[in-house]
Amino acid sequence: MERKVMQTYLYDFYGELLTERQRNIFEDFVLNDLSLSEIAKEEGISRQGVHDLIKRCDRTLEGYEEKLHLLERFLNTKAKVTRIRTLSRNCQEQRESEVMAEIEAISDEILEEL
Repeated sequence: MERKVMQTYLYDFYGELLTERQRNIFEDFVLNDLSLSEIAKEEGISRQGVHDLIKRCDRTLEGYEEKLHLLERFLNTKAKVTRIRTLSRNCQEQRESEVMAEIEAISDEILEEL
């Protein structure tokens, strides 16, 4: 997965656990796509300071994911729901009983994970 996309997902799940300053700078870099220099000028700190803070935020957010696995669970569930949608759209082309059995199996997996 692309780095910026992963940062965005991690921020969506765990961003509220960062300090307000960390959130502001991380949002400017990841969500608002500002450069390190632009953020440094806006915050009145060095470019290196912004870089270090963003790296620290990345490590913090990744640490939360390693412990909680919320993003992993979300992506797995999303893939299964996508598979169910594909199966239901293709239901007319295949034997309905086979498709329904597969949909039921995927649904059971999702429910077990919850």
